Amino acid sequence: MRRETDAQVIVIGAGPVGQSAALLLARWGIQVLVLDQRPARGRGGSKSICQQRDVLDIWAAAGAGKIAEEGLAWTTARTYYRDRELSSWSFEDDGTLPACVNISQSRTEQILDEIIAGQPLIEVRWDHEVTGLTQDSSGVSLRCGQRVLRAPYVLACAGARAQGVRSAAGVAFAGESFDDQFLICDIKAELPGWEDERRFYFDPVWNPGRQVLIHPCPGGTYRIDWQIAPDFIPTKDDIARKLRQIIGDRPYELLWHSTYRFHARLASRMRAGRVLLAGDCAHLLAPFGARGLNSGVADAENAAWKLAFVLNGWAGEGLLESYHAERHAAARENLEVTAATMRFLVPRTVEERMRRRAVLEGGRIAEVDSGRFAEPFWYVDSPLTTPEPSRPFRGRPPKGASCEPAPGVILPDVALPGGRLRESCRDGFLVLLGDMCDSSLFVQVLGKVITAPLAVRGLAEIDGTGSLAERLGAGPDEAWLIRPDSHVAAILPHAGPESVAAAVSRALGGSPDT
Repeated sequence: MRRETDAQVIVIGAGPVGQSAALLLARWGIQVLVLDQRPARGRGGSKSICQQRDVLDIWAAAGAGKIAEEGLAWTTARTYYRDRELSSWSFEDDGTLPACVNISQSRTEQILDEIIAGQPLIEVRWDHEVTGLTQDSSGVSLRCGQRVLRAPYVLACAGARAQGVRSAAGVAFAGESFDDQFLICDIKAELPGWEDERRFYFDPVWNPGRQVLIHPCPGGTYRIDWQIAPDFIPTKDDIARKLRQIIGDRPYELLWHSTYRFHARLASRMRAGRVLLAGDCAHLLAPFGARGLNSGVADAENAAWKLAFVLNGWAGEGLLESYHAERHAAARENLEVTAATMRFLVPRTVEERMRRRAVLEGGRIAEVDSGRFAEPFWYVDSPLTTPEPSRPFRGRPPKGASCEPAPGVILPDVALPGGRLRESCRDGFLVLLGDMCDSSLFVQVLGKVITAPLAVRGLAEIDGTGSLAERLGAGPDEAWLIRPDSHVAAILPHAGPESVAAAVSRALGGSPDT
């Protein structure tokens, strides 16, 4: 048997999560081999279409800003009960990237493929099914047919059907599957007034007792999801009839259609030794709220910078273990949020059905749950986060709004002269200092004790107008420690270099190198 790879990390799965992981690893100088069991890239179909602002930011850091540029930025979500509008809400305008864009998964994959093709540190091998996995103290061996490929670490992004990989890593995948199914259609049509709105219908006359969701997409296309009976197999005539019930006699072109069922499952571990699990390989969520792909890309970013820091000798095993602590907690929250949505959308008991009907007929808007939209997970309880009592996490903000800055929360993507704040956060740790802090002293002291990439910048240096400090609520004697994924690791009042060094050490998982 041949062992043939120089990769430092093997990524299993060439979907958008695996692609993102490979690009982010390569950005840190890591040699990556991507394996996919399919013979080639599949084309067509919208699949996961809603990409949230913070994920667009991750892709921009990976060189894929084109996704945000090509995506359709929708602004308003409307919810209806039968023919009556119950509510609408709009995203808060915060940052220079759109709050959300709709773009098909197939087009996202094409854009990521284009960037990967120009990246010499990434090799992609199709038609490579992983049929065996073993690991020891120095690396992981993967069997692909007659080949054995070996690397120090493996990042499994192999999707929902990766049971063989999970089993070989000793990871369980408990949860449940739902009987109800959905029909998806991608159509091209002119629907005036619908071009930038998401519309969710409970119990419309053209789908009684069930739901319909309509999303605008680029190029005058729309995605429509119908909840349908578990045993219903739609014919072309059924699809045409359903479409006519919504769009009337307008001309349209049916581009693609499919059916799907959804699941709620979570891996028992997202780190199993030298194997890390990400995306659908680690968690399956109901689609309402667009938390699947968005959380998968966040998994990829979290895993990538931590693997890179360990491989480059800047951190130890504690940092890798924090991947499980942080992203497993994120997946649990996503499951809780989507489970509450599913109890409302697909009630299973008489009591749940009665409650939903009372909420909808009574117009109790605050209790209507059509899916809380994807948002970053805030690492307030992470072992990497230094808490600060004067900056407590105040819980989830109102729907569509941004979270108030605090340790563990992602940094707001503030517009600055010549760019965005987060663009300066992606090359290592960043220390932001108030006006009363001596930047040169921090540089001198931290440079002696920190080996990981770290930059020190004054808030006034970044933005002399003072608007950045005001937006953050940063005091003149404070130091803010920002992680490579733009999350706030610490906010330190009356800060000195020693307290910042301690916070960096903690944010590196207690690395022996600090």
